[in-house]
Amino acid sequence: MRIGVDVMGGDNAPDEILKGALQALPRLADDDTLVLLGDRGAIEDTLSERGIKDPRIECVFTSQVIGMDESPVDGIRNKEDSSITVMSKMGAPGYAQRLDAILSAGNTGACVAGAQMYLRRLPGVIRPGIACTIPTFAGPVVLIDVGANIEPKPAHLAQYGVMGDVYAHDILGIKQPRVALMNVGGEANKGTADAKEARELLENTPNINFIGFVEGRGVFDGEADVVITNGVVGNVMIKLAEGLSAGIFRALATEVLEIDSTLAARLDPVVKSLYAKYDYHEYGGAPLMGVNGTCLISHGSSQARTIMNAVLRCKQFVAAGINDTLVKRFAACTAAQA
Repeated sequence: MRIGVDVMGGDNAPDEILKGALQALPRLADDDTLVLLGDRGAIEDTLSERGIKDPRIECVFTSQVIGMDESPVDGIRNKEDSSITVMSKMGAPGYAQRLDAILSAGNTGACVAGAQMYLRRLPGVIRPGIACTIPTFAGPVVLIDVGANIEPKPAHLAQYGVMGDVYAHDILGIKQPRVALMNVGGEANKGTADAKEARELLENTPNINFIGFVEGRGVFDGEADVVITNGVVGNVMIKLAEGLSAGIFRALATEVLEIDSTLAARLDPVVKSLYAKYDYHEYGGAPLMGVNGTCLISHGSSQARTIMNAVLRCKQFVAAGINDTLVKRFAACTAAQA
């Protein structure tokens, strides 16, 4: 398996990205290849400093970077030698040494634009969506979409239900995922016309366990395993959850330390263990579902362990045959509507 990593993407690039990619190397198979894309100096210096000479590492040197504040489409079109653009081209069907998976913590919009431009969509898919795994006290929840499609139509949302169902079942191991649509209330008569139409489409989608609308608090109460929403709400939600989670743990540590420093020392392993269980770094990256290839997008603030986990998630995604399953599921949906 060939896994491409954008070394230049993210707030902590290139150091943390390279470190994480190399940490994943011992967990890869002998016939796997880790393709590092980015600045020659950064890549060669790191490999030299660590004394790494592994035949499973391939380097593709690029001279440009798409910044986090750049226009995604303009970046892909105008920076043909950027790490994201080159990586997207290498992940496209028909490329001689095609990448089986591509991974970046860089400009999310550019990753989506590059994947749609070069990988293209799977048969039957209208619009791809980013599926993010949220750690909750009731277990992991798949939230889709979290940034690829900010103004989805009802048909897009219905397809996200299928995508989320497949991901929850095949990657997270949930036998019969409960699929819900985010709304301002749980009642069937609430919400916009689009929300109601999407609900009707989901109710008539074969082979998913659609349970209706769910409110925001229901996500963390464990009411559903897959939650469908638009890219704006999904993106705001995950960032709000990340900030709240980090803030609660900091406040807890501060309060305990002020009360009793010896108690703080005893509780420190417990706090760290809890934080690790509910930390987004553990899930690595979020797949862009619906493209003809495997594209994982990691958080902009990704650390080494985020990237390590993302590389391993890439391998899991490809090995599970997610795209083949999606093609079959959408074909079944089309047949049911005929």
